[in-house]
Amino acid sequence: MLFFACQDNYQRVGEEAGEMIYPQGVAQDFTLVYTEAREELDNEDLGNTRVIAVLSSPISEDYDNLRFKYRTFPRGLKVEFFDEDNNRSVVTADSGVIYSGTNLIDLRGHVVIETHDGKKLEAPQLYWDRTNEWIFTQGKFTYTNPEDGTVMDGEGMDFNRDFSFFKAHKTYGLMTIKEAQS
Repeated sequence: MLFFACQDNYQRVGEEAGEMIYPQGVAQDFTLVYTEAREELDNEDLGNTRVIAVLSSPISEDYDNLRFKYRTFPRGLKVEFFDEDNNRSVVTADSGVIYSGTNLIDLRGHVVIETHDGKKLEAPQLYWDRTNEWIFTQGKFTYTNPEDGTVMDGEGMDFNRDFSFFKAHKTYGLMTIKEAQS
């Protein structure tokens, strides 16, 4: 029996060499506040604006200099959303990618969404379509609703940003169904 071992010493050059990709900017330990004007501003007075979201992260790498633009958050991120009544909902994840061209956000790791009214969604990965304000995954999830005592586990789901429409693909878990009193 005879064994041969080969080693790849070939130097890759030209088109076959891997392209070195560098971010155009890196931000460390930052907080970004998104605001919107309630009505069109005619001067620099910010008294008529409201905070709609606060994004914070230990590091962000900006790759908007590439043909397919994106921004990464390799060490996690936290986003606080505020509705019209200034109620706060929080999204946290171990890492994330914002794809600028498609307006899609990919959250990975221990993703947790906690709404202002106590609802909680946990999943290893979630996608958020910012254009349609639609959140979805094909992976496993746990949804807790303290209002009706529901703890639902499942695989695959879609819902809108305020949880007023929620569609689970496959579910299992504990659900309390309230009966109407006559």
